[in-house]
Amino acid sequence: MSWMRSLLAALAVCVLLLTGTAGCGSDGARQQGEDGLSPSPVGKVLDDTDGEGRHYREVDEDDAPGVGIEVQPDPDGDGSWDVTLTLRDFRFSPAGSKAQAVAGRGLAHLFVDERLVTRLRTPAYRLAPGLVPRGTHQVTVRLYADDGTVWAVDGQPVESTAAITASEAETTRTPTPTPSSPALSAPGAGFRTGGQGSPDRAGKAS
Repeated sequence: MSWMRSLLAALAVCVLLLTGTAGCGSDGARQQGEDGLSPSPVGKVLDDTDGEGRHYREVDEDDAPGVGIEVQPDPDGDGSWDVTLTLRDFRFSPAGSKAQAVAGRGLAHLFVDERLVTRLRTPAYRLAPGLVPRGTHQVTVRLYADDGTVWAVDGQPVESTAAITASEAETTRTPTPTPSSPALSAPGAGFRTGGQGSPDRAGKAS
């Protein structure tokens, strides 16, 4: 009878070990997929950075998001400007999103003459009159991942620039050259990847 008790005890230990291992495995699976995101990295982080020191995240052109920009004088005539973005293969992440790069997700930074004005999670924004004094200005939108890296293709940031001219008597729109880049859905709008300092401009300039 003693050998029977020893056998039963050994079998019980084996069952506990097996169930414990299975339990650990299931917990690991839940932990890995709890946010529903792939643990694999998106693109390749480059050494190159933008003017804010944020690294570029290189992706293939086929997988890259696109953005176009249109800037028009506000119809109220108060000197403000209406900015409208056109997005391709890109969605704005809600505020408070996890600081993790997810393909086709993130936010946009809006610059006037290379100076950061705001971070956008919507495709529309109004530039206050004080942000656009008299003269010609470059308004640029650039796409970022939620971890702060810049979406890039061929080592260039995914962005679009429009040139605008403001004067005391009237506001005019100054067209900028449009390279041969894929067109977006908005008339005359396009996405570009252009380096800082001498950008290739695309999209409808306003």
